[in-house]
Amino acid sequence: MNLKEAKEITGGLSSPSKMPGYAYNLPAWECMTGVKLQAIEGSVCSGCYAMKGRYRFPNVKAALNRRLNSLTHPQWIEAMGFLITHYSRKVPWFRWHDSGDLQGAQHLTNIFEVCNNTKQVQHWMPTREAKLLTLIDPGVVPKNLIIRMSSHMIDQGPVKFWPHTSTVVRAGKTCPAQDQGNECGSCRQCWNKEVNNVAYPLH
Repeated sequence: MNLKEAKEITGGLSSPSKMPGYAYNLPAWECMTGVKLQAIEGSVCSGCYAMKGRYRFPNVKAALNRRLNSLTHPQWIEAMGFLITHYSRKVPWFRWHDSGDLQGAQHLTNIFEVCNNTKQVQHWMPTREAKLLTLIDPGVVPKNLIIRMSSHMIDQGPVKFWPHTSTVVRAGKTCPAQDQGNECGSCRQCWNKEVNNVAYPLH
């Protein structure tokens, strides 16, 4: 497999300006839980950034849909591993779903395999798909992947059933990005398994 083939199979990676490395995004309008939360006042998803701005551009929407449709490709696991290895040589930090979320149990299983095939990279995946996480033992998660279960409502505390979490708060943030040009900079809290919860400021 070469770089061109891997991009064609997966739809390619994204490169969020905030992140230290690359990411993979899917359409937020296809989130299983998020799309329901978008209609609930006070939920984190009610003002979803991935439903406005540049995400509404036709070319961006088309790229997101290509990635969504690629998930069932028989070579998706191989192609994702190839891309992540290629682009993470200098910056070995990867984020799953800077927009969008898990699409089902098989999707999660496939991500586990990609992580196991790219042990040199530290992976982080936030999710609101609580039902999927209740089906697995945290002990089966690859050692180089941290899954953070994200609380649904603004100022809601972290969930109790999963060891690593994230929240959105009006006060008491622990994410420093807002104070450093909206960038991670040297911070790696989200990827750090010693950090139980990351609190993001409401914006």
